[in-house]
Amino acid sequence: MLNNVAVLLLDEVHPFELGVLCEVFGLDRSEEGLPVHDFAVVSAEGPELRTHAGFTLTTPHGLERLEEADLIAVPAGSHFADRDYPEEVLEPLRRAVARGARVMSVCSGAYVLGAAGLLDGRRCTTHWRHADGLARRFPKAIVRPDVLYVDEGPVVTSAGTAAGIDAALHLVRQAYGPAVANAIARRMVVPPHRDGGQAQYVARPLPRDRCDTVGGTLAWMEGHLDQEMSVERLAAQAHMSPRTFARRFQQETGTTPYRWLLRQRVLLAQHLLETSDETMDTIAGRTGFGTAAALRHQFVRSLGTTPHRYRQTFRGPSAVPEAV
Repeated sequence: MLNNVAVLLLDEVHPFELGVLCEVFGLDRSEEGLPVHDFAVVSAEGPELRTHAGFTLTTPHGLERLEEADLIAVPAGSHFADRDYPEEVLEPLRRAVARGARVMSVCSGAYVLGAAGLLDGRRCTTHWRHADGLARRFPKAIVRPDVLYVDEGPVVTSAGTAAGIDAALHLVRQAYGPAVANAIARRMVVPPHRDGGQAQYVARPLPRDRCDTVGGTLAWMEGHLDQEMSVERLAAQAHMSPRTFARRFQQETGTTPYRWLLRQRVLLAQHLLETSDETMDTIAGRTGFGTAAALRHQFVRSLGTTPHRYRQTFRGPSAVPEAV
């Protein structure tokens, strides 16, 4: 159970991520028959803390309050990726896990858990913009940049901003069952569970720097995504043998022609879903997937959601409904 919840604050905390934890765990909803937590906001760095939004927070609770918590949650903050964390902050997190409590991070709060050694050998996530940095700083962590949250035993990590809601409701669902999680989600006017993962929110075209030999072919491929392409055809376009072309392509892009092409087709499909009312069949034809079924299959594999749901997410319920 999660009877006792403490939120660990460090200087320059992000108010939204703190607010998410307060909303899920800190409100008294007993009049609706929902559980009430013994909730406290704990300062790790003195009685007054700055937020990154320019105002300050005060709390009467110090680090000793963490010792009785069933869950310690760490919201995001500015410069968390670069700063050091004192042992008096990290040791209570280690003790919490050792005594069977749970710890949770929202967004860059994962760096605090990483500094405590709690991500070593565990799957974890953070905001997609911080994922590479988290993996570099904590090489023993198994960073998953493509998911909204990861539940790895006593350690729960979540991606940016609203993904903290997903992770918090997940913990409520585990502790009290789906009816309680659904009731809290209804009060917050959020879905109790979201499909997909971070991949659908990442605008990350594959880099072309150092593509001296195949750069022209990449541009040609982008302009002809609706056409069938083979290594032989692409090699002829680049005036190379297929074997040489495949080797150069891998060296300069870090991936294969097939994977590069698939990624560009998915990116174009995302753009068309966000900006046009074209049918799924039309989008499938323009992106080279051929059929709506093939588009759906590759979209789900790449982004963890369907084209129809993606369109609804990024254009709202007024988007043209499509059967796929």
